[in-house]
Amino acid sequence: MSPHHHSLVLRLAPVFFVLLWSTGWIVARASVDHADPLTFLALRFLLAGTVLAVIAVAAGAKWPRGRHMVHALVSGIFLHTIYLGGVWWAIRHGLPAVISGLLAAIQPIATALLAPVFLGEHITRRQWIGIALGFFGMSAVLAPKLQSLGLDALTADIILIGMNAIGMLSATIGSFYQKRFIPSSDLRTLSVLQYCGAFLTVLPAAYLLEPMHIEWTGTMIIVMAWSVLAISVGAIGLWLFLIREGEVSRAAALIYLIPPTVAIESFFLFGEQLTLVQAVGMGLSVLGVALTIKR
Repeated sequence: MSPHHHSLVLRLAPVFFVLLWSTGWIVARASVDHADPLTFLALRFLLAGTVLAVIAVAAGAKWPRGRHMVHALVSGIFLHTIYLGGVWWAIRHGLPAVISGLLAAIQPIATALLAPVFLGEHITRRQWIGIALGFFGMSAVLAPKLQSLGLDALTADIILIGMNAIGMLSATIGSFYQKRFIPSSDLRTLSVLQYCGAFLTVLPAAYLLEPMHIEWTGTMIIVMAWSVLAISVGAIGLWLFLIREGEVSRAAALIYLIPPTVAIESFFLFGEQLTLVQAVGMGLSVLGVALTIKR
């Protein structure tokens, strides 16, 4: 890739990552009526790994060997098995997607706190201000829906919130792990091995904990196809690219843009109204991310 094309991809990658990743919570909610969550994820990982393997072989990509292969498998467990398994399991068992969306704030905050320790990344005062603005902005976007749920609903979901939180922390650890131990592998073959690690750990869990039911409706087929191609191949590939090309803390800040993006998508797709508070929150989120990722 020429320097010009590389620079262009680096500028566009955050935009497409946010647009694609924002559909993840919608997909998770759409699938719960048609499939057991861990079973769905096991099949999703298998299909995504197969698609990427075909692409990697066709392109003659170099495969990791030795300890790099092991690191790839382990990072897949953190980034996919525990992260997505925790989030999808919680949503399947009744955690509102809006709460799960708010818990996404754990990732950029935890990343900012831990990046100096594990990666030696320096978090500037401007970035801390950006992280704080992003959090308050995201909270404002989600506030109306949180209020409609009420305190009783939040209290009843405490275990599910804990599972979701563990998933988000695992995504943070997985991002650190990849940045530290897999700095230069081909992203296509790396992703294949990550999905292998995820599939080999999610499948036994699905077998032990679920009846492994999938109802193959038209909706289910569309949801699976979108999950595999747009999210597992597209969004995850962009996330791995952003981690490799920059600081993990800067990449994690993009998570703050997910709830505002989902709110806008819901406005156009489902006619959900946006309040003035939500509009202000979107502005704060954008400003916070801009401050955090600016070099």
